[in-house]
Amino acid sequence: MTSFKFPVNRATAMLVGTVAVVAILSGCASKDDAIDLSKYVETIDAPDKLYNEALANLDGGRLGEAAKKFAAIDRQHPYTEWARKSLVMGAFTNYRQGNYEEAISMSKRYNTLYPTSPESAYAYYIIGLSYFRQIPDVTRDQAASKRAIAAMQEVIDRYPDSEYVEDAKTKIRFARDQLAGKEMQVGRYYLEGKDYLAAVKRFRGVVEEYSNTRHVEEALARLVEAYYALGLTSEAQMAASVLGQNYPDSQWYKDSYKLLQSGGLEPRNNTGSWLSKAGALITGGGA
Repeated sequence: MTSFKFPVNRATAMLVGTVAVVAILSGCASKDDAIDLSKYVETIDAPDKLYNEALANLDGGRLGEAAKKFAAIDRQHPYTEWARKSLVMGAFTNYRQGNYEEAISMSKRYNTLYPTSPESAYAYYIIGLSYFRQIPDVTRDQAASKRAIAAMQEVIDRYPDSEYVEDAKTKIRFARDQLAGKEMQVGRYYLEGKDYLAAVKRFRGVVEEYSNTRHVEEALARLVEAYYALGLTSEAQMAASVLGQNYPDSQWYKDSYKLLQSGGLEPRNNTGSWLSKAGALITGGGA
């Protein structure tokens, strides 16, 4: 005869395991060697009680305690509505603590388990914020900037009407500015080392890929300098022309104009240059 086994959820299994461990420890102890069994047993409280306690801790700034309470709900009462809410709140609490990788992991798990939940947009937003907070200065690797852009773009694409869209766009602009700043740093390094072709590649990348950042103005001026040094005067004149059209009052334009004049040249448009197309994309002021 086939025996029937009752389904056991995670909380029940944990309790059964704990009782087994306690029984073994009790059997091994002598009468004169009492064991404090309380430290081996996790108190299982009602989920609403734990949740309210977690919120109180969160409001009181006791983030560590709040995180523990939210985690306890997920552990003791898995796959319940309380566990669902606790998972996203736990992600937020970890974000507030600066535990960004944990916040990202919990948010991704939330969206895997509850993809149609009303808080799903917020979970994606927490992922973006967690990457954004890890963006370093431009002298360092900008992998976090790229991840922040991708995560925030996902918020925009998936939830175009959500309250997080405007901030997501702001964060993307900042992260793109960081990427452009990194390219400028590398380009200047090559320019100072007189590796003009490598410098042109970096500055051109800024103009073509980051046309709405604050670095475009300098990138155009540096292109004038690099092209002029290479003897590519037509390209230098075109870069100066685009610079003057978009930033006519800037010091970068004045310096570029002066450089061309030193060789008997002046800014000139060249419709056959890649700069002609790129110039149409420049916003003339950055983010």
